[in-house]
Amino acid sequence: MALMHRSAVIPILFVLALGVRFLTWQDHRRDIWKVQTSVTDGYKDSARQLARGDFKLFVSDINHMGHPPGYPILLAAIFKTFGDSNTAIQFVQVLLDAAAVVLLFLIAIEFLPFSAAAICGFLAAISPQFAYFSVLLLPDSLVVPPILLAIWFLIPVRKEPRPANFAIAGALIGLSCLLRANALLLPFFLALLIPLFVPRGKRLYAAAALLAGALLVIAPVTIKNAIVFRSFVPLSLGAGQTFLEGIADYDEAKRFNIPNTDLGLMRQEAEWYGNPEYAQLLFGRDGVQRDRLRVERGLAVVRSHPFWFAGVVARRGLASTRLDPVPVLAPESPVSHDPLSSSSTPVWTGGVTNDWTPIYGNWRNDLYSSGAINIKTGADYALHLPLKLETGRVLVKITNETGKQVITSMVIDLVEGVSTEQQPVRNLALPFVSAGHSQVRFTITNASSGGSSGLMGTSRLVELGPSSHQWLRYMRQPLGFVQRFFKTAWVLPFVVLGLILMVRKRDWQSLAILLAVPTYYLVVQSTLHTERRYVYIIHFFFLILASAALWKIATAAYGFAVLAYSAQRQPKG
Repeated sequence: MALMHRSAVIPILFVLALGVRFLTWQDHRRDIWKVQTSVTDGYKDSARQLARGDFKLFVSDINHMGHPPGYPILLAAIFKTFGDSNTAIQFVQVLLDAAAVVLLFLIAIEFLPFSAAAICGFLAAISPQFAYFSVLLLPDSLVVPPILLAIWFLIPVRKEPRPANFAIAGALIGLSCLLRANALLLPFFLALLIPLFVPRGKRLYAAAALLAGALLVIAPVTIKNAIVFRSFVPLSLGAGQTFLEGIADYDEAKRFNIPNTDLGLMRQEAEWYGNPEYAQLLFGRDGVQRDRLRVERGLAVVRSHPFWFAGVVARRGLASTRLDPVPVLAPESPVSHDPLSSSSTPVWTGGVTNDWTPIYGNWRNDLYSSGAINIKTGADYALHLPLKLETGRVLVKITNETGKQVITSMVIDLVEGVSTEQQPVRNLALPFVSAGHSQVRFTITNASSGGSSGLMGTSRLVELGPSSHQWLRYMRQPLGFVQRFFKTAWVLPFVVLGLILMVRKRDWQSLAILLAVPTYYLVVQSTLHTERRYVYIIHFFFLILASAALWKIATAAYGFAVLAYSAQRQPKG
């Protein structure tokens, strides 16, 4: 019976996860390239080297050594098969992320009742965080399936500790390291837990199999680095600048004189070492030495301020448990027309024609606000706006006629390292769907802790044509409503409750398997630097705990309702 239920739920979860990720891609496909653009360009440049057969340059280009080679290799395979297409990359990532949802369900069903495991799979399928990360042009979502599969192979060792399971798990973790190096020490961490699963006499073989599996996958890259760069570099460079920038993020008083950006660090090193080339490249021909010097500089801070750094690690770990506030599904399908291709007559014009309007404002004040603009319902529009930001940071947004509902928005930052006079003019285009709105407002709001100022050219609102895929609102609106509950304040209490319930069961082996990956990332990653996309795999395991709590609450509520109903039906007297 359980197998029948499992075979029925798996395709449902896969299709649901695929559908949510497709809708997420539809929402963000025009602007997702703006996320970590320089990092994405680096990955693609490496992939193009490999795709065109320039293998020698691919293996020796130290400027692309900031990340392991796995993602560029995957991109090169996609480019060779489907062409140089962002959509093809995202399609592959979405498929693998939907498979990760199924893997999570298969893991959950080993620890929870079927209904609770199904809840876990459903939550993972509709999670806005998981869906959003899967469409980024970055390898973060691709790390999840191999690590989940590694844990799935470790589950049977509670009853039968076969070395093959440990070897396969190690190899899968090694595979994840080829995509991102964050899990490099995870095999060693898991090896420390082996005494919980394996009887005496077999523990050494199990640990050796686990480490050997990871080593066999990682070693070719390490050997290549040793041959090409004559240095021991296990997978990639970058630990140094990540370490330093992580320290700088928490150094509010600027005591350590460490920049918190790559550009700032490069310029500082160029000045310190008297080498202008250092200001242009993060690594360059002295890349290995520069990265090691950065590590040494960071360790010097740790040695001189150990208690302060321990507090930083704790704060990072706590921050990692929070869910990223990513956008939920829009209630309407996005604009289907090209916002830059229309030559229609504007339906509205704002600002001074053929001139620049000065704009300025303080914290949360509007720099500019239009009156109500009449538009058609069920149509696509684009706001065209020339903008030169001189100080601060602004939010450009289209709202409904009352200004309370944001239809679309865009954050504009200063170009780093460019003077006020040299800041570029941005020719912005904000596409949006009118849906049921017959009037909208256009606003520029200060988004800086200080003031913001700049110049605004003549803004134009152009009608692009009738909206497409309007029928998808019947899926988008309920899914988007449920996604609004994926916030730390809603989810984390259930995670804690689920953890308490599992501790009360005293099944320490199961608890160790479920908490191994989150514990590793919260401890190890927090010593370097944390962006939530680096560690969001922990929330897959957190969902298992949250689902256990939700199932317990649901069954208790059901039991109470049955008792109340039975009491009501009993004859009086």
